[in-house]
Amino acid sequence: MADISSDDKNIVVLTHLGGILFSFLPGLIVWLLKKDDSAYIGENAREALNFQITLMIAYFISWILAFILIGFVLIGVLWLANIIFSIMAAVAASKGESYRYPFALRLIN
Repeated sequence: MADISSDDKNIVVLTHLGGILFSFLPGLIVWLLKKDDSAYIGENAREALNFQITLMIAYFISWILAFILIGFVLIGVLWLANIIFSIMAAVAASKGESYRYPFALRLIN
């Protein structure tokens, strides 16, 4: 991936950061619309989508665990992890690098 345009980098940065506010929607939209245009965009959008889906599953489990009070702590940890990892991914994308989210289930290949 030696020749990555600045437009591709910008799309990927917005995809990663968009996950903070809009969950899986930016990753899904970009992956569906741009995966065939650029391998770089497709790979990063898929990674962002997988991470956001993993977070949705974890939020659901945390919501169930909220009935025994530990879920409230987990929801806060997940929210903070979403912000930190999404920013780290956006920084890597702005440099033209691919980022692999830790703890993400690889559901979309």
